[in-house]
Amino acid sequence: MNISFFSLLKWSPPRILVVGFAIIIMLGALMLSLPFASADGSGLRFLDALFTATSATSVTGLVVVDSGTYFSVAGQVIIMLLIQIGGLGFMTMGTLFALVLKKRISLRERLILQEAMNQGSMEGIIRLIRKVIVYSLSFELVGTLLFTLRFAYDMPFGKALYFGVFHAVSLFNNAGFDIFGDYRSLTLYVDDPIVNLTAMLLIISGGLGFIVISDLLEFRRRKGLSLHSKVVLVMTGSLIAVGAIVIFLFEFSNALTLGSLDWGGKILSSFFQSVSPRTAGANTLNIADLRQATLFFTIILMFIGASPGSTGGGIKTTTFMTLIGAVVAMFRGKEDIVLFRFRLGKERVLKALTITMLSLALVVVVTMLLSATEDQQFIKILFEATSAFGTVGLSMGITPELSDFGKIIISITMFAGRLGPLTLAYALNPKASKELYRYPEGKITIG
Repeated sequence: MNISFFSLLKWSPPRILVVGFAIIIMLGALMLSLPFASADGSGLRFLDALFTATSATSVTGLVVVDSGTYFSVAGQVIIMLLIQIGGLGFMTMGTLFALVLKKRISLRERLILQEAMNQGSMEGIIRLIRKVIVYSLSFELVGTLLFTLRFAYDMPFGKALYFGVFHAVSLFNNAGFDIFGDYRSLTLYVDDPIVNLTAMLLIISGGLGFIVISDLLEFRRRKGLSLHSKVVLVMTGSLIAVGAIVIFLFEFSNALTLGSLDWGGKILSSFFQSVSPRTAGANTLNIADLRQATLFFTIILMFIGASPGSTGGGIKTTTFMTLIGAVVAMFRGKEDIVLFRFRLGKERVLKALTITMLSLALVVVVTMLLSATEDQQFIKILFEATSAFGTVGLSMGITPELSDFGKIIISITMFAGRLGPLTLAYALNPKASKELYRYPEGKITIG
């Protein structure tokens, strides 16, 4: 994507991001609908190709056809490229080409990059982009190596290498696509420590966000972590630990999930299923076999999602932490929200509340629409809607059975989830003008 093209347009950065992702999706859908992309040469129906391209570009992982058996190698490579572009962002990829060609990055392009990376300022944005590219390729290379060595025990080395590359890219970008066939994801390796630990390493690394990874790698030089990194690490660790404990307790006696595994398999699977809903979409247990309490808890994890500046979706860990901080401050009778001895500005709290309410409204509306058009259980529909919004990709198996209207709705939800409801709102609204006056303060009774 030539980023200088967008600089000719007098659009706001959020609008350029929306249009840019839409163009990538349409190009991907066109290629996936061509005969060479399918294994039998028949060509995929355009609506299904559009759904698949949206799922890949939004790094979700929901599929209407089995990626491992329906698509040819060429089709699978297209999906992998869409995942990479969607995970890193088309502006990041455009910047990579510009840097390789030694072209100057204009001020407007830096503004777009700032919006794409969810940064508060343009300072050091090109340096951050370089780090993003290096970190991403490094993690994917390590994941490819580990997966290839393990898969080589089960298949020829060439196939193992191909599977290693595809799944390393998919999992680091929190996409959840797999090519094992029959919608199996990683269920064949439910108690395999190498596959599970490698997959979790990739998912967590991609979901932490590139700012946090940079902070961790430069910890000694900086002699400390930023407030953002501390919040992300604490909240991520807490959600993974609490999630693993809850899933372990709910599924311990379920013969269809953890009940048939030994203690090592139970613990490993509990942690994996706690990590995966953080927008990764891979699964080692059959989601449809989970108990309803586990499914509802997974929905909550999917709604929270990953962290800002990462390859994941959801309302983000920092948003959730800010809301928790607001509740704690209210209970303690404090006016300020304090995290790690830093006070958060009120605009941060309002932004967190806005993102949460817009996201909740989106999930509710999508769930209502699907409930009216799809003949499925409510928990399955709510699970699908939340998975699409959080760009997770976990499913209870209803995605291939969706009506055409349902596929369109889920596609829009995945698109909105990847960009974020607030970015879409900014893209659709005109530029905000500064108010020249303020209304008198009023009081209403709350609660």
